[in-house]
Amino acid sequence: ISLSMYAGLTNGAIEALDHYASDDLKARYLEKLISGAYTGTMCLTEAHCGSDLGLMKTKAIPDDKGGGYKVSGSKIWITGGEHELSENIIHLVLARLPGAPAGSKGISLLLVPKFLEDGSRNTVFCTGLEHKMGINGSATCFISLEEAQGWLIGEPHQGLKYMFVMMNSARLMVGMQGLGLAETAYQTSLHFARERRQGKSMGSGQFESGPVSIVEHPDVRRMILLQKVFTQGARAFAYWVGMHHDLGQKADDLEVRKRSTRLVELMTPVVKSFLTDQGFISCDQAVQLMGGAGYTKDWGVEQLLRDCRIARIYEGTNGIQALDLIGRKLPSNNGKAMFEFIEEVKQIAVEIEDPSRKESLFEDGSSQQEAFALLTREGLQDKLQAASAATPFLRLFGLVILAYMWEKLAHAAKREVESGKTGTLLTSKVKCRDFYFSQVLPEVKVLLCTIKQGKNPLMQFEASEL
Repeated sequence: ISLSMYAGLTNGAIEALDHYASDDLKARYLEKLISGAYTGTMCLTEAHCGSDLGLMKTKAIPDDKGGGYKVSGSKIWITGGEHELSENIIHLVLARLPGAPAGSKGISLLLVPKFLEDGSRNTVFCTGLEHKMGINGSATCFISLEEAQGWLIGEPHQGLKYMFVMMNSARLMVGMQGLGLAETAYQTSLHFARERRQGKSMGSGQFESGPVSIVEHPDVRRMILLQKVFTQGARAFAYWVGMHHDLGQKADDLEVRKRSTRLVELMTPVVKSFLTDQGFISCDQAVQLMGGAGYTKDWGVEQLLRDCRIARIYEGTNGIQALDLIGRKLPSNNGKAMFEFIEEVKQIAVEIEDPSRKESLFEDGSSQQEAFALLTREGLQDKLQAASAATPFLRLFGLVILAYMWEKLAHAAKREVESGKTGTLLTSKVKCRDFYFSQVLPEVKVLLCTIKQGKNPLMQFEASEL
């Protein structure tokens, strides 16, 4: 996962430049970035301001001689900020131009290369390495810019808007990291559980001769199945969002492009947060399942756990993703994206014969329908109320999305069987779907109770009482 960070952030830099850079900057840098000869970084955070970018102090002063800007300031947590894996490093830096408006509205985006085109070193330097809990193969640096030569991307004061293209690309990438780590943890712990023999079987109601593979024990089987239904459901979710990402860019029908774009925007904070939250839980389950072996470095799952922990933090903490979901994505276009998603879910719910499963998928009276209505009715008028419900709502939404994915997977397996293929696939998917609905999805009812309580349980305390 450490190595993937270099390519992942480079891809985000490519998207930002492709969308907003001048033809001159594209001609000078895009081909090299796309080929991998150059890598890219995202330089946002400063020591005195984390996610509140409106407080940033990095400045860019027009350079009368070079036609660009002289960029000065310090950045922290810059992934891939200094290394020798590529010929050049292209930093995309947020900074303020002279006379810029205060706050986030006064931020511009600049391209600052490590090496200038004449081969000389630009005055952007690594001043230290972050000592991290995980992803230790990824160079994460403090960066100092000392009147470094840079070029403005797009229009002045639009930097945050431009950077969001890169950030949203990175957020989808991070969600896939959570999924990939969970899958690796699942495969490792499943192999261990099949090979490790310990204890006696209780299958017939009495202890039988042993030892047996620990996969036979109910608690171990529960952890394995929780990992399995998450990874398979989450993979379907990720592919589904990826399909709509492609449709949003390439579909011939303009309305299809618009609808898919809205859906991807709605789902991006869910992909990032839900997949990394649950991915970390899956890695933790692998450590627990493997006992002492999981806690050692010999099997590698302890590294998966450490590496996965950062995925819940960088590219916007999962709490901030939840605020983005309810504060920006849900109310956008009067909630059109959410209503379109609900209608899509209801189309497949029509075919469900089991009443409890049907009710779970956004039918009238369902927990998620009630939570959505509550946020729409009360939360958008009371920001504190909405913020208090944001994180439990995002998790509730993620659980329902995976329920929808499991219905789609079971339907797809059924079509495979009807076309004459083996029935093993159908049996497996139906069993996994039923496990998900019976053992995982009921959590939405608990989350609804939390959402209904709103701000009161949190805000009843004075700061001094915390």
